[in-house]
Amino acid sequence: MLRLENLSKSFGGLKAVQDVSFTVRPGSIHSVIGPNGAGKTTLFNLISGIYVPSVGKVLFEGKDVAGLPPDELARRGMSRTFQNLQVCMNMSAIANVMVGAHLRLSQSLMAALLRSASLRRAEQTCREEAAELMRFVGVGKYVDAEASQLSYGALKRLEIARALAARPRLLLLDEPAAGLNHTETAEIEALIRRIAESGVTVLLVEHDMKLVMNLSDQLLVLDYGSKLAEGTAAEIAANPDVIAAYLGTAAVEGA
Repeated sequence: MLRLENLSKSFGGLKAVQDVSFTVRPGSIHSVIGPNGAGKTTLFNLISGIYVPSVGKVLFEGKDVAGLPPDELARRGMSRTFQNLQVCMNMSAIANVMVGAHLRLSQSLMAALLRSASLRRAEQTCREEAAELMRFVGVGKYVDAEASQLSYGALKRLEIARALAARPRLLLLDEPAAGLNHTETAEIEALIRRIAESGVTVLLVEHDMKLVMNLSDQLLVLDYGSKLAEGTAAEIAANPDVIAAYLGTAAVEGA
């Protein structure tokens, strides 16, 4: 589904991502973890077209998409959420989800001006699909609400619904459990599992290690922008280099 080859990104003298290569299998949940400042979000931004790599390739379903803009990647089947909420608070909750489907809708100016029957039908279908996605992610009770009325946890789910409205084959989730309480985190974990079971491949950046270890088929560990380790949850949990990166070498030696 996704393959990175020797991917690097520098900002002046800062090497944010250095020579990173890994593969994401179709239908899997693949997580990227690492200490703060390890380059996880930079890596996501390179994959999703926000940044252009300094060196390397991003192969999505076998085609190099490095440097393509996010809208083109969305057309090709890649969608993402953000660490910091990107929700339009001056819109209704369902309109936020419908925005995610805009690439699939008619963009004819004349049809919009005339409010043609075909456009009205398409909008109604889009609204029904958005409502179903809201129910799928667990915010169905907010179909008639304004986005500003939703709690932080519900807004996190709403953003996931919007990303799913683009009908992606690859979904990038950037810290979906950040700022959530224990119950909300468990609900997000169950939602990510349902998304994967529906056939969508998931690439996940997350700090909650319990969630990551419960969900992931494969993990990539970054440290200072470089790949430190890769493997299953059991392999990563037992890797001394990973333990040292998170806890510090002195703490590991003391233990």
